[in-house]
Amino acid sequence: MYPPSAAVTEVAGELAALRPGLVPGFSAALPGARVAVLTRLWRALAHEPLPWVERREPSGDGVTLRLRDGRALYGPAADPYATHAYATTVELDGRPYDDPARLLAALGVPHGDGFAAELAHSTASLALSRAAQSEHPDTAPAHDWEWEQRVVDGHPYHPNCRARPGFSVAEQFGYGPEHRPLVRLGLVPVPASAALVSGTWPDALRDGSRLLVPVHPWQAAHVLKRRYDEQRPAHPLMSLRTLALPTGPHVKTALSARLTSSVRDISVPSVTSSAALSAFAERLAARTDGLLHTTRTLGAVTDGTPELAAVLRESPQVYAGQGERVVPVAALPLTGLPDAPGWLVGFARLALTVGLRLLELGVAMEAHGQNLLVVLDAQDVPVRLVYRDLADIRVSPARLARHGIEVPELPELPARILTDDEDTLRRKLFGSLVAGTLAATAGSGAALGAVLDTVVDDLPRTPDSAALREGPLPAKALTLMRLTPDRKGDLWAELPNPLK
Repeated sequence: MYPPSAAVTEVAGELAALRPGLVPGFSAALPGARVAVLTRLWRALAHEPLPWVERREPSGDGVTLRLRDGRALYGPAADPYATHAYATTVELDGRPYDDPARLLAALGVPHGDGFAAELAHSTASLALSRAAQSEHPDTAPAHDWEWEQRVVDGHPYHPNCRARPGFSVAEQFGYGPEHRPLVRLGLVPVPASAALVSGTWPDALRDGSRLLVPVHPWQAAHVLKRRYDEQRPAHPLMSLRTLALPTGPHVKTALSARLTSSVRDISVPSVTSSAALSAFAERLAARTDGLLHTTRTLGAVTDGTPELAAVLRESPQVYAGQGERVVPVAALPLTGLPDAPGWLVGFARLALTVGLRLLELGVAMEAHGQNLLVVLDAQDVPVRLVYRDLADIRVSPARLARHGIEVPELPELPARILTDDEDTLRRKLFGSLVAGTLAATAGSGAALGAVLDTVVDDLPRTPDSAALREGPLPAKALTLMRLTPDRKGDLWAELPNPLK
């Protein structure tokens, strides 16, 4: 309908020079990528509390959004929990748009130009990711990191599901997990006297009086602007900045690039608190009757800046017993298991039991598809959960005190994760686990509602489970957050409760 965007033209040009054989596949993947990103954007327009939307009203088979400036947007009925792409066009005052970036540019909303550029990049990168799958054999994963590299489309609900601004096509092939590369991390020496260390930094990453800090090659080239002599091969995981070392541990690197919503640096407070937070989470997990493991932080280091830092933690695979396997929740749809009769109900019961029990004790997990993994037994029954990356949990001192649990003192825990606000705690868990993990695994509001209807009444009756039953379902307002760059922290949407 329109000429290609600058992002599409740029990616196509680089691809033609780098891998000309993939150009036809990239072109063929573009229409589907546009629909996928437009569907995610339309979900946000139809459900997030955008200040320039006056009201929303049913209209024929779809919904009309009345804008404050008098214009109208019309699109298909928007299931906020659907993961299939269905928004082929959206009309603005009767003019159809099939390109999400052009639609947002036409809306002319504050801060929309930058976000429109990200949407164009997300579309182009998604088409590139899909096209490149023809180069990879469709074999069963043999390692834990291979499951992560099977997730091609990125975030199931964020319009920036594959946006990687600042990455060339060669860098996407070289570092993107869905392209299955072997990344060579640089080792940057830092004098031990000038480093901040939490936990135990391993001898294998020491050189006399210097600590060797793993650095992502993109970070070294674009931010630190320095070379390094030593390297370590590693397999990139879903978050792109976290990689699996061949020896087993995972390393989280600083990556000063905007991926989906955030710039992925590692803050200095998160390094200094990582060992205490890891030990605290391990004590809390012990109260779940063996249903939850948290991957332990082995060591963290920084030179005092967020641009040069790294965290080493256990691989989730260490929590798999004989005949078991560990699968990231984001990869579950690829296994086919959610379609098996009763499987999704069993998984939802396990996840909600663990999540609500921890919330009652005083910890709200951010249990999205990257952070949460499930242990499957030899018959693929979900038996336990593994949770990793504690940086964004929320901890309630008041709830912990009610259960006689000691709270580590500041600065062992960062002040930003401490809160007794009930809405904040519930939003953190319900927004990630229910509106994110379970919804994306179910694939639609109808499927999610059926699962919750079967499971929720069996859960212990607490104020938190009552809030899950009775209120709207919170979800991060991901598009509103991108269009409100002057606001820090999470912004929220209230989605229709599928239980109702």
